[in-house]
This record gives sequence, C-alpha cells and structure tokens, in this order.
Amino acid sequence: MRSVLLGLTAAALLSAPAFAQPKAGDRTMTPDQVLAELGSGVSDEELARAVAAASAFPLGTAENPIRVGGPEGARAYMDRLRCADGSRPKIGQRAPAGVGAFGTIVDLCPLDCGLAAPGKRDLVTDIYHAEHQEDRAPAGFAIAPR
Repeated sequence: MRSVLLGLTAAALLSAPAFAQPKAGDRTMTPDQVLAELGSGVSDEELARAVAAASAFPLGTAENPIRVGGPEGARAYMDRLRCADGSRPKIGQRAPAGVGAFGTIVDLCPLDCGLAAPGKRDLVTDIYHAEHQEDRAPAGFAIAPR
C-alpha cells in the first residue's frame, strides 16, 4: 500500500505544472502599481517633515533628491534642465544610487554641459512621487517652463 501511495504522489507531482518563480530582471509589478502602493504608506504630515529636512541640502543630492513621478517624470524633468549657456545637458545612463532621504530607492543620473557651467554633474532623482512636479533647478542649472 505504501508503494502505491508513493507512486501516486510522485505521479501527481510530476504531472502538476511547476510554480514559476520570477527570474532576476522580471517585472512583477508595473511602475504605476509600485507608485500606488508606496503612496499609501506615508502620511502627508510625514512627507512634509521629510521634505523640510531634505531642503537643508542641495537639490539633486541623495539627501535631497529631485522628486518626480516615475521614469517618465524623471525624463520630463531632465528634458527641462538647461545649462548656463541655455543648451540642454547630455544625459547619461541612470543607475541605482541606494536609498534616499524619503526612504525609497533613488537613481543617479549623470549630466554633461560640456564647457558650459555647471560642466559634468550627477543628479539624484526619486521617482516615487507621482503627485509632485518639481519646478526648481539644481544649483548651476536653469529649468524651462512646462
């Protein structure tokens, strides 16, 4: 009897579809789903305190990242930045830069104004702020109107 049970159990396991584990790099949630989930975890008061504390540091640093809504918001913000000579900076490849001042993962984005000020500069963005549209420019840059 035991061998029959073991045989049936083995047959059932072999015929059942395997549970697919996500592979590294697979997306299990869309960026909008991530933003929606993160947005519900922090009160307006907590965010206001964090923004006030971050404002003691230069905009675009890990201590005061540029708050934008998703990767699209980051691109839109970078497209509005201007070098001292009015040109658009060349935008390099974004890279993760750890956890920022608001407790979320931030990205480092290299910018290059060539010979114009501010030259080469890395800016830090926090894409988990769907409700916020930043209108300030980091030191050395100007920002075009929306």
